[in-house]
Amino acid sequence: MKNITIRQLQIFSAAATHLSFARAAEELHLTHAAISLQIKQLEEVSDSALFDRIGKRVYLTDAGEVLSDYARQILRLIKDADESLMALKGLKGGRVSIAVTSTAEYFAPGLLAAFRKKHPDVRVRLLVDNREEVARLLEANEVDMAVMGRPPANMDAEAVNFAPHPFVIVCGAEHPLAGRRGLTVGDIVAEPMIVREAGSGTRSAMEEFFRLRAIEPNIVMEMGSNEAIKQAVVAGLGISFLSRHTLGLELSTGHLIVLQVEGASVMRRWFMVRHKEKRLTPALAAFWDFVLEFAPDYLEKLAHPELVNPEIPFEKSS
Repeated sequence: MKNITIRQLQIFSAAATHLSFARAAEELHLTHAAISLQIKQLEEVSDSALFDRIGKRVYLTDAGEVLSDYARQILRLIKDADESLMALKGLKGGRVSIAVTSTAEYFAPGLLAAFRKKHPDVRVRLLVDNREEVARLLEANEVDMAVMGRPPANMDAEAVNFAPHPFVIVCGAEHPLAGRRGLTVGDIVAEPMIVREAGSGTRSAMEEFFRLRAIEPNIVMEMGSNEAIKQAVVAGLGISFLSRHTLGLELSTGHLIVLQVEGASVMRRWFMVRHKEKRLTPALAAFWDFVLEFAPDYLEKLAHPELVNPEIPFEKSS
């Protein structure tokens, strides 16, 4: 095992995580052939078969499971050592790796841009995925922090809520219910609904909303993208349950309308989350504090763009 390289461990860990050489190649920007060659060399050095190849799929062997655990630990220690050396340089040499749920991608770039104005020398990496994958990235220490609507229940995490997260029911501008007042949940129950995929925070909030009212929504379409859902609703294919933070442009242009449904006000919270064992470098501490201070006002104005004077550039109120 003494001749194993760090690069081989990185490649093996990616392949073991995804159980796919193609996904590993895509993640590491390598060819499928390069991944296969490195895995083969690693199997020769370790004198162990690490993957079973059955048809077009691969599975970890017992040896692969063992090495996968050690590979993650080794790569985590190397990353921690690198961050410790970076910390000696302060914010000048710092970096921050953030994962956000797909709904948070509507405001995360704005937060990062504002943070970079204050700390231009900090390198920032942003990953966007659904809630389950963001939780996995956090647990595996592949990112430093995460912004999500609900902290992982099975992880020893430090989580701080920093802003309200409102959800609303929307329809297209030409929908028969658009502009009607005094709607009840019964008025919309038969309407075709276009919803997010299972596992997303938005889907979870929607299911809880209808479950508490003992109502089965008329789901006709499921999509893994807020943008796709919005376009489908604008086109008149149905109504949807979405985060208000994803709707700024469509509401301001009148393409989407928030339905005034009695009792349909759903409020959750946004959380900053990190593993409790994650040591805060100067750069990570600066970003954590910045989000907790800056984000509440920023998100309030994003949820209610009508309150913002477009002639006055947004700055955090004092």
